[in-house]
Amino acid sequence: MNPPTAAERPDSTAVTGLAGLPVPEKGKDPLIVYRDVGKAFGKNVVYQGLDLEVRRGETLCVIGPSGVGKSVMLKLLTGLLDTDEGEIWFDGERVSDFHSDADYLAMRRRVAMVFQGAALFDSLTVYENVAYPLREQFDLEEDEIARRVTEKLAWVGLPGVEQKKPGELSGGMKKRVGLARSIATDPEVILYDEPTTGLDPVNIQRINGLILSLSERLKCTSVIVTHEMSTVFAVADRIAFVYDKKIEAVGEPEAMRTSRNPLVRGFIAGDPDTFKE
Repeated sequence: MNPPTAAERPDSTAVTGLAGLPVPEKGKDPLIVYRDVGKAFGKNVVYQGLDLEVRRGETLCVIGPSGVGKSVMLKLLTGLLDTDEGEIWFDGERVSDFHSDADYLAMRRRVAMVFQGAALFDSLTVYENVAYPLREQFDLEEDEIARRVTEKLAWVGLPGVEQKKPGELSGGMKKRVGLARSIATDPEVILYDEPTTGLDPVNIQRINGLILSLSERLKCTSVIVTHEMSTVFAVADRIAFVYDKKIEAVGEPEAMRTSRNPLVRGFIAGDPDTFKE
């Protein structure tokens, strides 16, 4: 017998939270909660006691050295990876209990992920790439799909490129097409996995501006994994610093910039002596 879908489960407010902690409520803050989350790949322990809350409507930037599992955090939320221990909540539902794509379906309609490499289908046109999630997740008429594709490409500054193939686009343009595809569904949450990797300074600033404008247009919650400090201080409401298998520190940008924690201060300053190989 298949496990019950999220819609078939009892009201999540009846579920007991980890260690007797209050259960996050639907429609209230925090929107996303990680509690004592553990994740390992064989002997490589990525997280041990990860705790983090994401507030509704905020832009949270997740920073930390390479290899500490920042992208893993996003994949655990969306079900691309399973937690080993602990719990993850999204808008009052304990998604770490989900077992199938059917369980995740309702949440994935509300959450979009912008992948590091844009992840476009090379054989499809830009139009078909942006339309893809609309056809996969929603039952829409073709004229509504066309309206959304045109609108979202205009939002990212790429009107008129619908019939081009990804191979005809620059790296910066591919990133923006990937962003247009992610926002085609009008998501409530956007997860950005290294959105500016490989871009020149001009395109980094362009993406920063798009993150801000999309947050305002969609009134969405954004979680951004990035190494780019110019992005962090341009867009973040709060910053979470990941280190040693957990969240080492969380705070508003200026508090993090002037933190007394030498790891936080050293990473933001780019001090190589703080993180010796």
